[in-house]
Amino acid sequence: MGLSRGASALGTVKQPEEIMSQFVTRLTRLTLAAFLAAVALGSQFAAALEVGDKAPDFTLQASDGQTYSMSQFLGKKPVVIAFFPKAFTGG
Repeated sequence: MGLSRGASALGTVKQPEEIMSQFVTRLTRLTLAAFLAAVALGSQFAAALEVGDKAPDFTLQASDGQTYSMSQFLGKKPVVIAFFPKAFTGG
């Protein structure tokens, strides 16, 4: 069975330039989408609260597995929210 250059028994083999071009195109689209999402979300959150504003009621799961709401502590105890990106993820 004779195969022409750039072909295989499974179909056409893509050239490295074509693969790289597709990769760059997809990466560009993904980066643009992520950037636009970050700008949209960032402006929403930045406009929603200002320094000194009262925190809205929210519910979060804590590291002890329990779920807590801001309203549980309102007027009773100080609330500190600590955010540690990548904590306990091994990354």
